[in-house]
Amino acid sequence: MTALPDPDIQPQFYSSVATRRLVAWIFDTFVILMLSFLAVLMTAFVGAFVWGALYLVIGFVYRTATIASGSATWGMQFAGIELRDAYGARLDGGLALAHTAGYTVSMALPLIQLVSIVMMLTSARGQGLTDAILGTVALNRRA
Repeated sequence: MTALPDPDIQPQFYSSVATRRLVAWIFDTFVILMLSFLAVLMTAFVGAFVWGALYLVIGFVYRTATIASGSATWGMQFAGIELRDAYGARLDGGLALAHTAGYTVSMALPLIQLVSIVMMLTSARGQGLTDAILGTVALNRRA
């Protein structure tokens, strides 16, 4: 990961990223809930019978689309962070899809999510498990 800022030389890129990721997650969860509620209303409440699947699909599409288009979800943009690949570039559609899939798997398996959270809090770059596997990192956006 030589193309990414070094956390020892440029710590400002990694400062408070774990906290900002939590803020982004809360924001994104609210957006996904609102989109899911809207979908239930648009289906004349039939969507309520498949709420879990509806929420999962809407969340997956939302995360993939927003990360692919701007290397950050709306929550990440709100929190002032963005995802970058191992070369320092914005995530493309394929990497956004892989990142979202990894996030979804980790959310489905609480032990994996716990490992991911511990990694975010303790690693020099603040990477979660999916980030470490894909070589991605969340950085504070440049001003």
